[in-house]
Amino acid sequence: MIEHEELADLNQWLWSESGRYVRSWEQRYISRLLRQVFGYHAVQIGLPEWDFMRHNRILHKWSSTQHEPCQPTTYAMVMCAAEHLPFANESLDLLVLPHTLETSSDPHQVLREVERVLVPEGSVVISGFNPWSIWSLADRLPGLEQRLPIQPSLHLSPWRVADWLELLSFEMTDQVFGGYGPLCGQRKWIRRWYFMEKWGARMWPVLGGLYVFKAKKRVNQITMVGLDWSKARHGIMRPNVAVTKPQMNQSKSTQLKP
Repeated sequence: MIEHEELADLNQWLWSESGRYVRSWEQRYISRLLRQVFGYHAVQIGLPEWDFMRHNRILHKWSSTQHEPCQPTTYAMVMCAAEHLPFANESLDLLVLPHTLETSSDPHQVLREVERVLVPEGSVVISGFNPWSIWSLADRLPGLEQRLPIQPSLHLSPWRVADWLELLSFEMTDQVFGGYGPLCGQRKWIRRWYFMEKWGARMWPVLGGLYVFKAKKRVNQITMVGLDWSKARHGIMRPNVAVTKPQMNQSKSTQLKP
């Protein structure tokens, strides 16, 4: 994970006007994506001070972080690194990763752990800053004040994250982009630029400053294709078994209606 001071900066930034805007947007769309996720056990990995699972119906929920949280948390805490989760194989139904990949020194290892601990058909929800957005590009320009709490070099392309998920046999079910207006330090300016959300969703949807992905873990499917009648004369009839890997659907960018 990145240094504790930088994680604290991210948490502190979420209290600012720009941070409240980001947090509100992510809370809204993550909540919508989680409404139809069911199961028995769910864990939010990272930012335990913010409850992104509040509208999900799963009964048993935990928060996970590597460092002591800055504020009281809603759920019981599990102290661990995201790269090494202390959960059994195929034991969780839902994982929520708010900016977890971009604050990890090994984001691909985090996703491998996600794949390991999720049950078949389990879901993972991931949020992050888009490195191809105006927000990230502005932070890269010399002489301008950095407005995002995470260095632009740590932002992960949504297409890279999607590729990693596909390699791990996940199926992308939902993609949401947002954050098209400029980041402003005052609430009145944030409200004045809010019309850019509708414009951006129509004109340049994948260039939003934020993205939220939802993916489902798929497993090999065993299909019974018939009986091996060549063995019948020996008194043995065995079914032929075909193992088929699920095809990844080319998911489209989805903009949920507010």
